[in-house]
Amino acid sequence: MPKRAASPGRAATPLRPRNPPMSSELIKHVSDASFDADVIQSGKPVLVDYWAEWCGPCKMIAPILDEVATGYGDKLQIAKMNVDENREVPAKFGIRGIPTLMLFKDGQLAATKVGALSKAQLTAFIDANL
Repeated sequence: MPKRAASPGRAATPLRPRNPPMSSELIKHVSDASFDADVIQSGKPVLVDYWAEWCGPCKMIAPILDEVATGYGDKLQIAKMNVDENREVPAKFGIRGIPTLMLFKDGQLAATKVGALSKAQLTAFIDANL
């Protein structure tokens, strides 16, 4: 990681990456092209987070999704779809606000939640619909 020059009497501190990753390796990034295979044909339930880089609430929920992905393990796949880069699927499902979370089970849309959620709200939403 790049370091800033140290000022006299101060240690150098690492700079933050310009575009830090918004999710862990447990979260699958899906596109219009991969949506059918990654979500509809998935062998387990999939929670899709529709988001955009400029969306403040989307950035707030990202670390919560990371935590939840770890907690649910093999019971749930969490996926993210950037609505600026993928227009077809969000239009098909009528996405009008972000973040929007959609839970798919057995290839069907089971539940939808719009807006940023706390970890407790998110786990309650998932548990009620799994």
